[in-house]
Amino acid sequence: METLIYIVQEHDEFERLDKLVSTKFTDFSRNKIKKMLEDELILINKKIEKPSYKVKWGDIISVIVKDPEVSDILPENIPLDVYYEDGDVIVINKPCGMVVHPANGHLSGTLVNAALYHCDDLSGINGICRPGVVHRIDKDTSGLLVMAKNDKAHNFLADQFKDKTTKRVYYAVCHGVIQQNKGTIDAPIGRNKIDRKKMAVVAGGRTAVTHFEVIERIGQFTFIKCILETGRTHQIRVHMSYIGYPLVGDDRYGPKKVIGKYGQFLHAAKLGFVHPSSKKYLEFESPLPDYFNQFLINMRKKYCVE
Repeated sequence: METLIYIVQEHDEFERLDKLVSTKFTDFSRNKIKKMLEDELILINKKIEKPSYKVKWGDIISVIVKDPEVSDILPENIPLDVYYEDGDVIVINKPCGMVVHPANGHLSGTLVNAALYHCDDLSGINGICRPGVVHRIDKDTSGLLVMAKNDKAHNFLADQFKDKTTKRVYYAVCHGVIQQNKGTIDAPIGRNKIDRKKMAVVAGGRTAVTHFEVIERIGQFTFIKCILETGRTHQIRVHMSYIGYPLVGDDRYGPKKVIGKYGQFLHAAKLGFVHPSSKKYLEFESPLPDYFNQFLINMRKKYCVE
């Protein structure tokens, strides 16, 4: 179960509660919001109010999102791009547009639905909705991730992510021209205090460190490599936006006018970890998706970059 928060702003004042929630929490349909209000899952300042309640500046709206029911999580015959598989782990190259695990609004078509069909078993440590999920990448981020097939493997892998001993390399395209060739962003990340669906650099947030290196400057864009030292939600997207170079295609942290139709240009290209049983270091590399490569080619032509 998850609780989403929105703090009513001055320009929201006197809006109906149901209407404001539908505007600010766009993942839910109007019928879903109506049902959530009926089930007392939407609160104002921790109190139950009618859908017609006129919100006040500073009100705290809490939206309680229940986990899907067991029967809703079903195996689905969805093709997977499997890079490696044995009795302990499976390494998958996730396409852009695929959600990693089921949640309200995304009960089917996820990587977990596909993995449940493909694998005989997945670890149960993260519960019904997230079997086998050791780490995640965003819906519109493509690339590599590892899932665990049993609890022993899950714990072993989770410890590596916690201890920062895994290798995770991403490629991204940013708006703007980054002048320095290399850099490190060390800035804590937590929930955005105004829009709880977004993350932000905030005082008191969790430690977050991203190392970046410029690969190519193409006109008004910069093609970069990012190495994660930590793995916070939306970390690269938040950090690059924070220093003034948001990712191309990012409709959450970038410009209002979005380039492309695939979301943020971010690809998890390399993944390395020690295998739970053999204790050998394994490393995998995934090429850039076609749409990502084509964007770079088009921009080089546009700006006459050889």
